[in-house]
Amino acid sequence: MIPFNRPYMTGRELENIQRAHANGHLSGDGPFTLECHAWLERGTGARRALLTHSCTAALEMAALLLDLEPGDEVIMPSFTFVSTANAFVLRGAVPVFVDIREDTLNLDERLIEAAVTPRTRAICVVHYAGVACEMDAILSIAAKHGLRVVEDAAQGIMSTYRGRPLGALGDLGALSFHETKNIISGEGGALLCRDAEMAERAEIIREKGTNRSKFFRGQVDKYTWVDIGSSFLPGEITAAFLAAQMDAAENITARRLAIWARYHAWAERYEAHGLARRPIVPAHCQHNAHMYYLLLPTLAARTEFIATLRARGVAAVFHYIPLHSAPAGRKYGRTHGTLEITDSISDRLVRMPLWVGLEDQLDTVFEAADEAMETTAAIATS
Repeated sequence: MIPFNRPYMTGRELENIQRAHANGHLSGDGPFTLECHAWLERGTGARRALLTHSCTAALEMAALLLDLEPGDEVIMPSFTFVSTANAFVLRGAVPVFVDIREDTLNLDERLIEAAVTPRTRAICVVHYAGVACEMDAILSIAAKHGLRVVEDAAQGIMSTYRGRPLGALGDLGALSFHETKNIISGEGGALLCRDAEMAERAEIIREKGTNRSKFFRGQVDKYTWVDIGSSFLPGEITAAFLAAQMDAAENITARRLAIWARYHAWAERYEAHGLARRPIVPAHCQHNAHMYYLLLPTLAARTEFIATLRARGVAAVFHYIPLHSAPAGRKYGRTHGTLEITDSISDRLVRMPLWVGLEDQLDTVFEAADEAMETTAAIATS
């Protein structure tokens, strides 16, 4: 079976872990953690980057930093992972689900303003497949209504919008280093802060609500409990693994983009015959080849396509069940307008295998996918 994902190691991870052990510092905020912070700050332009044990944790920190109160509203897409909504629901806020664009599958910026109410406090965007949302328009709406912008950039490392890195365009950004992402640490994430005041408080929230970081920098003579918080730090072994990945980030991205380009060329003829739609990447967005997906004509066609691939030894998967249709989504959130595109995309999207090392097996994938497309064509014409 050719798996949907296979974690990639650069060859430096174990060496770094050995060095972390030799340093005698395995808890959070050791030398490798600080190295990762510096890499992220240089690469994104964020005022402060803080590693977390997951992207979920980074989103939960963002929700804490917004000082949300029960009943406050956060506008977001329904076509996203549960962590996007959970982070705010945990603070008592209400996710307001808005439909996505048909081209990029990102939150439709043209629908946001109509969803704003007196209770709206923030907009949470999700950069799907590493392709940026229309951030200029979204930031303009936020400024007009006095709203904060949180970027769920779980899929967005090494991607840009008009030349600017994702994750540091809004007030707060969350990155993921889960093993399914481009740059990995098994589990892991990071919070990016744009302004100094939020960065200082984020540091406190991340350290269980204490000013412990200031103490270690010699800014206070003892540390104490000063705010709400939790333990959001990853261990130093995780950071050591991640540092090796960051050192190879450009090479990893280049190899993924090459695989993505081969998929895109292969799928062109099927798009021309109306059997699939390929991803659309606006000219002002540089994506990172986080995923390659196809939109098939119907749910039945998608189901048969995945089944045929699996029978040929290739694992492909669908993606999100829209949050507005989930039991918890109906309980804790609400929709604004119809979410027709979200529902349609969820039924028809299939994600193809994409991981560094797949290059030599792509022809096998294409052979299986050609056969799967024949079944799709039969269903489309029946």
